[in-house]
Amino acid sequence: MRFFEYESRQILEREGIPVAKGGFAKTPEEAERIARDIGEPVVIKSQVLTGGRMKAGGVKFADTPDEAREHAEHILGLEINGHTPRGVLVGHKAPIAKEFYAGVIYDGTRKLPTFVFSDMGGIDIEEVAEQHPGHIGRGHFSTILPHMDFRAKDVVASVGITGSELNRLTPILSKLARLFVEYDMTLAEINPLAQLEDGSFVAVDAHMDMENEARGRHKQLLVDLGVGEEETREAREPTPFEIEGEKIDSVDHRGVAGNVTEFDGNLGLVIGAGGGSLTLFDAVRNYGGKPANYCEIGGNPSVSKACNLTKLVLSKPGVDKIAVMMSIVSNTRVDIVARGVIKACEELGYDPAEKIAIFRIPGAWEDEGFKILEKYGVEYCDRSVSMHEAARRAVEKIGGADGKVPVKPAPAGMEDRTSGEVTEVTEAQ
Repeated sequence: MRFFEYESRQILEREGIPVAKGGFAKTPEEAERIARDIGEPVVIKSQVLTGGRMKAGGVKFADTPDEAREHAEHILGLEINGHTPRGVLVGHKAPIAKEFYAGVIYDGTRKLPTFVFSDMGGIDIEEVAEQHPGHIGRGHFSTILPHMDFRAKDVVASVGITGSELNRLTPILSKLARLFVEYDMTLAEINPLAQLEDGSFVAVDAHMDMENEARGRHKQLLVDLGVGEEETREAREPTPFEIEGEKIDSVDHRGVAGNVTEFDGNLGLVIGAGGGSLTLFDAVRNYGGKPANYCEIGGNPSVSKACNLTKLVLSKPGVDKIAVMMSIVSNTRVDIVARGVIKACEELGYDPAEKIAIFRIPGAWEDEGFKILEKYGVEYCDRSVSMHEAARRAVEKIGGADGKVPVKPAPAGMEDRTSGEVTEVTEAQ
């Protein structure tokens, strides 16, 4: 989940990291009051969970409280990339002498959090990395061993920072790492971290993302920040289709049948098995298919969950057929998923043989599952058919007799990367 800038600043303050003066306002009058309390020129920033605020007019500078109120009134009514602002941040327009970048990210390759520091702040760190790699310092640190400040100091010093600046910047980066671990963050960055004309350092802008699964461990923090339990805090607001998918998954603790993302396509997907979901989604697109959704099913869901997820996908406007596919799994019963998807078809008044383009779920109780599918005339595959081939067959079926969907030829010897199978792929009959 993502935090708004004003919330990220509050988290920094909780951890003792200096932050520029300011406050959060939901009305023009509140913005005027905060600006008057600051007593100096301010910046008014839209609080949305998207980028491009400056270009869209969501960041304005004000020299007086009256001007702050006027800018706030405009920004509060300004939609940016489809996002309506939660409010505005009214911050002190600090006298900045130099800008730095301080961040902690997670390195998925090393499976460790990583310090990132640059003496070129105020711009995208990706741009700095590409054009000025010598101005970025990096360093991994352990989440198990006691935190050691000298690792942060080494990273700051690696870009040429010395003396009193080094001694002042090190605690900021070190505290950022502590809160990253304490609050289960996936990203914690300050950009810019500003050095003021008097030599002190303050965070002017901050961005933080937390593991969504960690929300239960940090309920008090979320309550203190005013984050509602119903807020998803994703890059965009969920659609009604996606909200319904989460409800289906939450009503029963058994297995997974959710994590739904909506797309504008005609082939509904009921797919799963960890990385298998991504593999199958990509395979459908690779063969010219147009997925109507992404989802995840597995871990032995109940018949009810499998049924309701399938009904949701089939009920999406524009969906002609569904593909039910998974990798080889050890704990998901094939017969349960088969019962669920067939039950969904029948309850919606569809012929399962017509609506299910392909059923490819090898695993536990597959003989029983295949007997059920055979009874209803549904085409099914065992593990001898790769995920890629199953996806290709589904795309071919959704194309219909006139072949509206172009089907790319399947390369021979396609490797099923999730299951490790290597299957000779032939043209579907």
